[in-house]
Amino acid sequence: MKEIVVVTGMGAITPLGSDVTSTWQAMTEGRSGIGRVTLFDASQLKSQVAAEVKNYTPTDYFEAKEARRLDRYTQFALIAAGQALKDSGLQITAENADRVGAVVGTGIGGIGTLLKEYETMQTKGPNRVSPFFVPMMLADVAPGLIAINYGAKGPNMVVTSACASSANAIGEAMRMIRCGDADAIIVGGSEACILSLAMAGFGVMQALSTRNDDPEHASRPFDARRDGFVIAEGAAFMVIERLGHARARGARIYAEVAGYGATADAFHITAPSQDGEGAVRAMQHALADAGLSAADVDYLNAHGTSTPLNDPMETKAIKTVFGEQAYKVPISSTKSMVGHLLGAAGALEGLVCVKAILTGIIPPTINYEVPDPECDLDYVPNEARQATVRVALSNSFGFGGHNACLIFRALST
Repeated sequence: MKEIVVVTGMGAITPLGSDVTSTWQAMTEGRSGIGRVTLFDASQLKSQVAAEVKNYTPTDYFEAKEARRLDRYTQFALIAAGQALKDSGLQITAENADRVGAVVGTGIGGIGTLLKEYETMQTKGPNRVSPFFVPMMLADVAPGLIAINYGAKGPNMVVTSACASSANAIGEAMRMIRCGDADAIIVGGSEACILSLAMAGFGVMQALSTRNDDPEHASRPFDARRDGFVIAEGAAFMVIERLGHARARGARIYAEVAGYGATADAFHITAPSQDGEGAVRAMQHALADAGLSAADVDYLNAHGTSTPLNDPMETKAIKTVFGEQAYKVPISSTKSMVGHLLGAAGALEGLVCVKAILTGIIPPTINYEVPDPECDLDYVPNEARQATVRVALSNSFGFGGHNACLIFRALST
């Protein structure tokens, strides 16, 4: 019998709020966290809109000296992971340290530091490059620092699979606990690449929305007038642990991490297979892992990027898996409000699923105005909906053909 793994803590810093509570409230109110880029001069770029973390001052969270030695990506990870650990009430001690791990998903990691230090070398010479450059840049420093800060000596790693990264991280962390490698893992995703080079790269691929004159309506998943995704930054984390371990310490249990499926399209480096067969298999594997059928799913948080290729592909995949039930299951893309957090998207959307189970509120897909004949399912348009949610499925797909699906379930008493 599989070990039951549960969520006992949550944390987030996003374009909609500095924690889970404020982020969730904004989502259920259908607010947008997207605006024009303020982090740098984006006037020469095709896309000039992004979902930035608002009113963020590193020294509100870190000593000035420490903040200078941490990439923005790592800062976000430490903030959200710290919130999740505090929320969980888990105490890491000498007795249990080797049974607590840290796993982080990111698509790009410390690219901000890489670009900054490259510019320093070009303009001031190699001897002026920071001695902290390499550890600041490396993606695996985030889980390493989480472990150092909190004394977690169990499994520790970074997972990188583009926009599926943090969904894969949660799934793999769940498997570690099931296999007995850990009792609890601090797991999530972080991303901070609202940078000129990153946006230029996505822009020349025609992947980003260019609705520069109307940023709040730029991300419009499943809408016929969608023209690309909106890049976002932030982090989302949870503490997951073995059910017996959580109960033994009297932890508050939010939900079960019930199923996980991971597949590859083996089709194209950036474009999804248009029949969605890789996504189909990932959803099917997650359902089978949870011992559920498609008819059991009460809510589906879609990958829903607002790109011309992804949204019809995902719709087809959902129809294949769910059959006629596809027209009955509520589906929303919270990227319509928070933008696309890339490698951190799956973790944030996992938290959304947990909150939907806890509150009975399904967040909307905002900016859904013009129906697309290829996207004809129930996308919970524009307004949140009350519903009983016992089982929620979250889809995450990434460049390279990576597909990761997670299922969260209300824990049976």
